Amino acid sequence: MVENVEKKKEAFAELLEVIDTLRVKCPWDRKQTMESLRSLSIEEVYELGDAILAGDMEEVKKELGDLLMHLVFYAKIGEEQQQFDITDVLEGICAKLKYRHPHIYGDVKVDGEEDVLKNWEQLKLKEKGRHHRVLEGVPASLPALVKAYRIQDKARGAGFDWERREEVWGKVREELEEFEAEVHKADADSMEEEFGDFLFSVINAARLYGVNPENALEKTNRKFIRRFGYIEEKAQELGKDLKDMSLEEMEAYWQEAKQDEGRGE
Repeated sequence: MVENVEKKKEAFAELLEVIDTLRVKCPWDRKQTMESLRSLSIEEVYELGDAILAGDMEEVKKELGDLLMHLVFYAKIGEEQQQFDITDVLEGICAKLKYRHPHIYGDVKVDGEEDVLKNWEQLKLKEKGRHHRVLEGVPASLPALVKAYRIQDKARGAGFDWERREEVWGKVREELEEFEAEVHKADADSMEEEFGDFLFSVINAARLYGVNPENALEKTNRKFIRRFGYIEEKAQELGKDLKDMSLEEMEAYWQEAKQDEGRGE
C-alpha cells in the first residue's frame, strides 16, 4: 500500500517537472495563457465524456491524463503570476472535502445519501456567506439540459422537492397539455415557453428516478446515428439516394438495424 502511494507521488512529481520544463523550453507551451487553454480544456472534458459513454477504459485513461495536464498547467500559470500554486490547489480541495464530509471527518451523523447531499449544500452556502443564493453556484454557461438538472438538484439540496417522486408525472402531463394548447393557438413564443416547461418537468422526472438525462439523451443520439447510418449503407448498396427511398423502406431498414443491435451485431 505504501509503495503504491509512493509510486503515485513520483508519477505526479514527474508531471510537475515535465510542465515546468515545457513552460520554459517549448515555444507553444511558453506562450499559453489561462484564456488560450480554456477552450482546449472544455474540449478535453467532452472527449473524456465520450470515452466514458463508450466504455473505453483505455481512452478514459488517456483523456484523464490530458485533463490532468491542463490542471497542472493552470496551476503553473497561477504560480508564475504569484496568485497560487499546485500546493495551494491541492490543500484547498482537501480542506474543502474534509469540511463538507463532517460525517467522515467530524461527529455528524447521516442516514444515507440524501443527508449527505443536504449537508453538502448547506455547508457550501456557509462557505459563500449568508447572502449567497442556492442557485448562484450553477454556471451560466452550462448547456441548458445539464443546467436544468443541476438547478433541480441544488433545489433538492435546499429541501425544495417532491415529497413522493410519483407526483412528478402529474406535472409532466400538465406541462404537455399546456404545450399542446399553445400548438393549437400557433403562438410561436408561447409554444417555445411551454415546451421549455415540459422539458424541465421531464428532466425533473429523470432526476427523481435516478436517470442522468444528459447521458440518456446522448446514448439515444448515438443510437439514432448508428441506425440512420445503417439506412444510408443500405441505400448505397441499392445504388439509391436517401431522398429516393420511401419512408416504408427506411422504416424497414431501421427495424433491421434495431434487430442487429438486439443480437449484439
